Amino acid sequence: MGAGVGGVTAGPVAGLLLAGYAALGARAVHRGRAGRHAARERRRRLDQLSALAADLRAGLPVPEPDGDPDRLGRLTRAAVRLADRTGAPLAELLERVEADARAFDRGLAAASAQAAGARATALLLAALPLGGIGLGYGIGADPLAVLLHTPVGAVSAVTAMVLQIAGLLWTERLGRVPDGDSG
Repeated sequence: MGAGVGGVTAGPVAGLLLAGYAALGARAVHRGRAGRHAARERRRRLDQLSALAADLRAGLPVPEPDGDPDRLGRLTRAAVRLADRTGAPLAELLERVEADARAFDRGLAAASAQAAGARATALLLAALPLGGIGLGYGIGADPLAVLLHTPVGAVSAVTAMVLQIAGLLWTERLGRVPDGDSG
C-alpha cells in the first residue's frame, strides 16, 4: 500500500523505493517474530525434558517421546531406546541431553553477541544515505527532487537501495548462527 501511495504522490521511483524498503522491513519483523517463537518453543521443550527427568527420578512411568524431528527430539528418543535396551538410568541420560542442549544454546547466544557489532555496523552503513539527504537539505539543496525526478537520481536511488538490501542480507548471512536443530 505504501508503494502505491508513494508512486502516486512522489512518482514511480519513490514507489519502488518504498516497496523495496517495506519488503525488507516486513522480512525483518517476520524473522524476528519467528526467531523469538522458536526460542520460546525450544526453552519450553527443554523445560519439559527437565521435568520428565525429575518425574522419572520420582518413579513416575515413562511417557512416549514426542515425534519432533529436530536433534533434541531425536536425542530424547535415542535416550529412551538406550535405556530400554541396556537398562541405563533414563533420568540421567535425559539430564545429560538437556545439559548438552542448554550448553549449545549458551554457545549460540555468545556467537550472536559477538556478531552484534557487525550487525550494528551494517545498519549504520545502511542508514548513512538518510544523513546525506539531511545534509543536502541542510545546505539548501533538494536532494529528494534530484533522486526521485531525474534519470541519474533515479538510477542512483535504486542502485543504492539494491546495494543496501544486498549488504544487509549479506551481513545477516555472515552473522547468522546455526539454528537450534543442531543442538
